[in-house]
Amino acid sequence: MGMNGSTMMNEKLVIKKIADHARRLYGAVEIVSRLSDPDAYHRYTVREMIGRAYALAEALQKLGLRQGERVGTMMWNHYGHLEAYFGIPLSGGVLHTINLRLHPDEIVYIVNHAEDRWLIVDDVLLPLIEPIRERLNVEAIVVFPYTGSPVHPSYVSYETLLATSDGNYREVAWDEYAPLGMCYTSGTTGRPKGVVYSHRAILLHSLVSALPGALDVSDRDTVTPVVPMFHVNAWGLPFTATLLGAKQVYPGAHLSPERLLELYEAEQVTVTAGVPTIWLGILQLLDKHPDRYRIPRMRMIVGGAAAPEGLIRGFDRHGHQVIHAWGMTETAPLGTVSQIKQTLITRSEEERYAWRAKQGYAVPLIDVRIRGPEGVLPWDGKSAGELEIRGPWVTERYFKQDETEAISEDGWFKTGDVATIDAEGYVKITDRIKDLIKSGGEWISSVDLENALMSHPGVLEAAVIAVPHEKWGERPLAVVVKKDGAALTEATLEDFLRERFAKWWLPDAYVFVESIPRTASGKFLKTALRETYKNWYG
Repeated sequence: MGMNGSTMMNEKLVIKKIADHARRLYGAVEIVSRLSDPDAYHRYTVREMIGRAYALAEALQKLGLRQGERVGTMMWNHYGHLEAYFGIPLSGGVLHTINLRLHPDEIVYIVNHAEDRWLIVDDVLLPLIEPIRERLNVEAIVVFPYTGSPVHPSYVSYETLLATSDGNYREVAWDEYAPLGMCYTSGTTGRPKGVVYSHRAILLHSLVSALPGALDVSDRDTVTPVVPMFHVNAWGLPFTATLLGAKQVYPGAHLSPERLLELYEAEQVTVTAGVPTIWLGILQLLDKHPDRYRIPRMRMIVGGAAAPEGLIRGFDRHGHQVIHAWGMTETAPLGTVSQIKQTLITRSEEERYAWRAKQGYAVPLIDVRIRGPEGVLPWDGKSAGELEIRGPWVTERYFKQDETEAISEDGWFKTGDVATIDAEGYVKITDRIKDLIKSGGEWISSVDLENALMSHPGVLEAAVIAVPHEKWGERPLAVVVKKDGAALTEATLEDFLRERFAKWWLPDAYVFVESIPRTASGKFLKTALRETYKNWYG
């Protein structure tokens, strides 16, 4: 080839690389799942998991699955879902994880839009499927026996399906740019949009997210994804943990703080991941009973919404490290991660906490920038614009859409997040473009106000929204959930915020509620709040 071409082998970056490497090297590593009875556990090894994944792949091939066809999953986090994570793409098919918290009409839309040929569903989730079954254009529904009960004959039993394999798996004609999985965005305006992940994207994402400066996962770890496996592949952790040989512990449907802490203690979990709501509940319990749970020092990956600095400080008190990360369905998801760079460890405690509360720096292979109407903005920590991102696991268009307005003319993905980037490269997201509050021509960040409110010892949760205002256009309104027994008033919160923000930033009113409505992915449902309180200021 001379010097014009590479002399390296052209090995395909595909899921089989993860499966075969894990089976050979980490076959004895344990995978633990909590079953529908929270006192019952399923345990087996990576060797058995990969064996069953190949059996699923072969069974799907026997059913006539053609390369690139979608198989949907509606399952909690457990070993059966992990088998589907590997078995569906090993068959040449596309793993389509479906958010079981969506409205039934949205589930119908997503399944039919994706053209899923089959659905694999936990038996405990059949009550979600039965009312819409006639509207789903699938060939069959395969039921996974999460409860251990026999599967009704009107469905295909998952175990019966696996038993149709006899060790004659057919090797796929691998292409690393072929689809491995797909996930639909939620919380966007309009219909959910499908994002398709290639084998290459997932393999590179698995390698990079395991790096020490990123999520830092290895075979020394025990990993518990609390983030659902239907949210952007549980942030890639099932793939990463399998590739790197970490023990995996799955909580099933049991996500209360008590149940999670029991699990962390029983299995000695070192890495866990989920949205801030989950961690706020756990922190409350640890504060109340600091000596009840014997858990190792955990690294707690927080994403999906901003982690308040108070949360990070709170877990530090208990010896656990909160790692703030950011990403989107469109970025598979890891974009940035907030660890303290070695060059910054001698800086003051205040500065280090301020950095840790930011979304962090871009992980290797990912580029970020911010852009305003006048062009790309400097990394000065002050200039705010729309965050844009590019990299080998960032989408360039949505499923069945040839173009997308979300891609800039020079090929960057426009996130819809407003951010600053400081000179050290740390991204701080100040808001979603659609959640910014414009008061008298000036912008107010709802996220900054929310995080400040949630650092008050009496506040469990707070959402801040824009409410129409005759004089100012929009004014902030704070919707607050008190902690049990906290004696909170508007005046105490007003005083608390006044020390931190300009007077015109302060909410004009504080509404105390029992709970804040959420999207299917656990974020505050601000559209519903804006609708509820739209006439609050007259």
